[in-house]
Amino acid sequence: MSTSTTPKIRLRGLQKSFGPKRVLDGVDLDVRAGHSMVLLGGSGSGKSVTIKCILGLVTPDEGLIEVDGQDISKLSRRDRTALRDRIGMLFQNGALFDSLPVWENVCFKLLAQKRITRAAARDKAAEVLAQVGLAASVGDLSPAELSGGMQKRVALARAVASAPDIIFFDEPTTGLDPIMGAVIDGLIVDCVERLGATAFSITHDMASARRIGDDAAMIHKGRIVWTGSAEKLGETGNAMVDQFARGEREGPIQMELRK
Repeated sequence: MSTSTTPKIRLRGLQKSFGPKRVLDGVDLDVRAGHSMVLLGGSGSGKSVTIKCILGLVTPDEGLIEVDGQDISKLSRRDRTALRDRIGMLFQNGALFDSLPVWENVCFKLLAQKRITRAAARDKAAEVLAQVGLAASVGDLSPAELSGGMQKRVALARAVASAPDIIFFDEPTTGLDPIMGAVIDGLIVDCVERLGATAFSITHDMASARRIGDDAAMIHKGRIVWTGSAEKLGETGNAMVDQFARGEREGPIQMELRK
């Protein structure tokens, strides 16, 4: 059972290698319940693998993953399924199903689990689409008929339709112009607050990180090198984090050239 002092998500000593490449090298991180954590890092730093380990899509070689104080490796199959039912996910490129209309995309999880009838799903989709600033008529369109910003809104609607208490956001502003990026960030904050959910985002967009994050952490070469307030990004006093946040070429982070 979660308490006010128990992290919603707790990672300790998380390690994962793919062949000779060690991607996670002892990740330690706490995500506070009801707060928004943003995980920063360059390409190949281990951000996505960290999320995949939490979701159970990748099995870590070593380490502990707890949700609400429970070691997820010790959960029964039934309890693992119940945990996944409490999780929402906004994928980097939306990952909408091209063959389904928008309303079915939004309610896909609810329909697949037979938690809602098809007739009720249309009304539910309209309700959730309104929460992300889209008209009910959008529900009858196909994903191919939507702009990139609208696709991202639909993907957000799908992520929150089942009222999850944990939501993962994978590069939520990728491919969007700065104004639409800010709009999506605002919608993310609104949806997370409305649900009272815990959010875990990965991004390299500093403006987005400051807008959506309460807390922030930076991962470099498979290790967490800094945690703190998202508001302090760029002025943390940590040379590695500040270099990354400011996009500076010179600093402790050096691009590794492939041999």
